[in-house]
Amino acid sequence: RPTSELARVNAAAGVSSVVVGHDTWTVVERSIDWARRTDGAFDPTWATLRSLWDFRRRDPSPPTPAQVRERLSLVAWTAVELDPHARSIRLHRRGMALGLGGIGKGYALDRARVVLEGAGLRDFLLYAGGQVLASGTREGRPWRVGVQHPRATQSLLAAASMAAGSLSTGGDYEHFFVHGGRRYHHLLDPRTGYPVEHTVSLTVLDRTDMDADALESALFVMDPQRAMQMARELGVAVLRVGPSLVPELSPAMRGVLELRASPADLG
Repeated sequence: RPTSELARVNAAAGVSSVVVGHDTWTVVERSIDWARRTDGAFDPTWATLRSLWDFRRRDPSPPTPAQVRERLSLVAWTAVELDPHARSIRLHRRGMALGLGGIGKGYALDRARVVLEGAGLRDFLLYAGGQVLASGTREGRPWRVGVQHPRATQSLLAAASMAAGSLSTGGDYEHFFVHGGRRYHHLLDPRTGYPVEHTVSLTVLDRTDMDADALESALFVMDPQRAMQMARELGVAVLRVGPSLVPELSPAMRGVLELRASPADLG
C-alpha cells in the first residue's frame, strides 16, 4: 500500500528519516537484530530484488546476472539507520527498500495471540501460511500440527503435538517456476540475489512466532552446516530437508516431531 509506513520509509530512501508507529518499529528493529545475528542471511533490505522475480507471470523467467548485480548493491542491512529516541527509520541509499515478508506474519500472529488472551481465551490455534501458533489445548488434547512434504504436496512429512509455541515452515514449493530445467523459488539468498539451492524445506519451533518466522528464513538461507550449528547453539528445534530429501533434526526437535515417512520414500 503506497500510504503504509513501510512504503513511506522506502519512498524516502536516500533522502530522509521517517517516523513510524510501534508495530513497524518493533518489526524493523527485530529484523535488523536478526540480520546482525545471522551475518546478513536474514536481511530486510532484500525487497529491492522483489521486482526482478515475478512468480505469477504466465511465462516467468529469471533476471539476467547484470540485473541481479545492479540490485545487490542496494541489499545492505548495515545501511539502515534506526533512531530509537525519535522512533525513525532511514535508508541511506536511493533505491533501497525494506520488505518484512520473512518476519511480518509471525509478528501478526503474536499480536493476535495478545488480543485473544486479552479477551480471556486460552485455547486456540492460529494459522497464516507457513506459520502456526498454538495455545492451550483442543478440548483437553494437544493441538496436532502437520509439516507439508516438500515434494509430495498432498502428504505430511511430519506432525507435532503442541500446547504452546510457534511452528514456522518455509519451502521451495510455495512459489516457484521451472526454467531451463532449473527450479527458481521465492526464498532468495539476499547475499547472492538468487533462490537458495541447498535447502528445500525448513521448519522452526520457537516460543514466539516472530522469531520462529525470522529464524526459519535465516536458517533456510544459511550454509546447512552453519544453520544446524546455530540451531544447536540457540537450543532451537529445527527440521531441515535438503535436495537429497533426507530429514535432519536439531537435538531440540528430536522427540517433538513425529516423522511420517522419509521424504525420499514419498518423493
